[in-house]
Amino acid sequence: MGVIAKQSIRATVITYVGVAVGFVTTFFVLTRFLTSEEIGLARVLVDAATLFIGLAQLGTTSSTIRFYPYFRSEDGREHGFFFWTLIVPFIGFGIFALLYIALAGVLQNYFGERSALFVNYYYFVLPIAFFMLYQTVFETDSNVRMRIVVPRAVRELLTRIGLLILYLLYAFRWLSLDGFVWGLCAVYALAALCNILYFVLTETDLGIFRPDISYLKNNLPIVRRYASYTAFLILSAVATILAPYISSFIITAEQGLSETGIFAIATYMAVIVSIPYRSLNAIAAPQLAAAIKEDDTKQINSLTSQVANNLLLVGSLILLTIWINIDLIYHILPNGQIYETAKYCVLILGLSQLLLATFNISLTTLNYSKFYYLSLIWSAVLTVSAIWLNNKLIPQYGMNGAAMANLLSYALYFVLILLTTGLMLHTTPLTKNMLKTLFIATMVLALNYIWKTYAPSINMWLDSIIRSVILLGGTAIITWQWHISPEIEQWVKDKIFSIKKG
Repeated sequence: MGVIAKQSIRATVITYVGVAVGFVTTFFVLTRFLTSEEIGLARVLVDAATLFIGLAQLGTTSSTIRFYPYFRSEDGREHGFFFWTLIVPFIGFGIFALLYIALAGVLQNYFGERSALFVNYYYFVLPIAFFMLYQTVFETDSNVRMRIVVPRAVRELLTRIGLLILYLLYAFRWLSLDGFVWGLCAVYALAALCNILYFVLTETDLGIFRPDISYLKNNLPIVRRYASYTAFLILSAVATILAPYISSFIITAEQGLSETGIFAIATYMAVIVSIPYRSLNAIAAPQLAAAIKEDDTKQINSLTSQVANNLLLVGSLILLTIWINIDLIYHILPNGQIYETAKYCVLILGLSQLLLATFNISLTTLNYSKFYYLSLIWSAVLTVSAIWLNNKLIPQYGMNGAAMANLLSYALYFVLILLTTGLMLHTTPLTKNMLKTLFIATMVLALNYIWKTYAPSINMWLDSIIRSVILLGGTAIITWQWHISPEIEQWVKDKIFSIKKG
């Protein structure tokens, strides 16, 4: 456990450093030196590649984690397991690459009218997706061997630094637009190569890549379980991976790449709300899996309610901080007057991210339970509702419609998840403290609106600072007085005690 804890802490630190690099890149390089259309092009190419690998990997990431213990025997032999982690996604890539090429005419016609620039670089999605795919494959292979720090550094730091350098090279016109797109391919190729080299150099026996057909023949039940689980993951991927990217693609087709770029900046701001979820869920998930295995309903309820309550509180504070200062943020942002048209998208998308951060623990509960197959049905509902709502709302309300479609589809999705876990597993993350948080957040949003609408403005910087100090400070005091999060209270007390002791 000591090794795991150390690796987790180091990986978490790397993640937050990577977030800082991404923040600088997005808010002070992209918006200053690239047009909104160029930002939109980069965003849609990477989004398309991400969607592509989500389908092409054929569930390899989850299958690798789940079935590695079945292939690793007590003598340390792995019976060709890593050979299959390379071959299965390669087959998946080949299948979906052929499908992508076959649909080129249809997709190019769909995007061609308003986003001709994307059509010009349509086939570059394939190399970007290939390199992203094997970056992910070798990252997962290292993770199951408890080597998570270097692959995390490659994903969170090296890739982001590479993209920052690429954007600067293009900004100062050392690269043409063609060179910029080739550069995208090169950044992800470098990331994949680093993960491959790390995995190979940390292995003393490269025989682990040789297939062991006899082991498969002697363990057919495992093969059948792997096949059925992978089939489920493929269907689930089709249903769930589409949803986060639908808005981006429909905006690209209906509104153009420039609007996609503006929407992308709003999305980057909103995603900050759910960042704490990544670390907290990583800690809670193994404990939750153990509780579900033991059918310990009391422990399941305790874990899910603590995670959901704390993430709702922290996420709400982050969202309130962003929204109270939203005008100042766009004022500071280079060319902020262009991107300010998506101001309300930030709030709506932030609420979507708050739902995701708060209630994704219930989805984890369902996926670890014997009723995991129900998540496939609700994922299909999520995707269908997202497609329908985006097509209905984007033509009428533009980017705000896309944000609303995102929020409404996720709200429906998590209502279904909560009903399922409540009825089937008799668990719920909902508590009275969460209602208190919602009440406080709603009051702060209302007070902020009244203040901005009716109070005389002194200076944008001074207004934001005063409102932040009073509204956020008041929120913190009320939260403490109402004992909304005993865990955070105890953490703060421990830190204060340790400082005094020191």
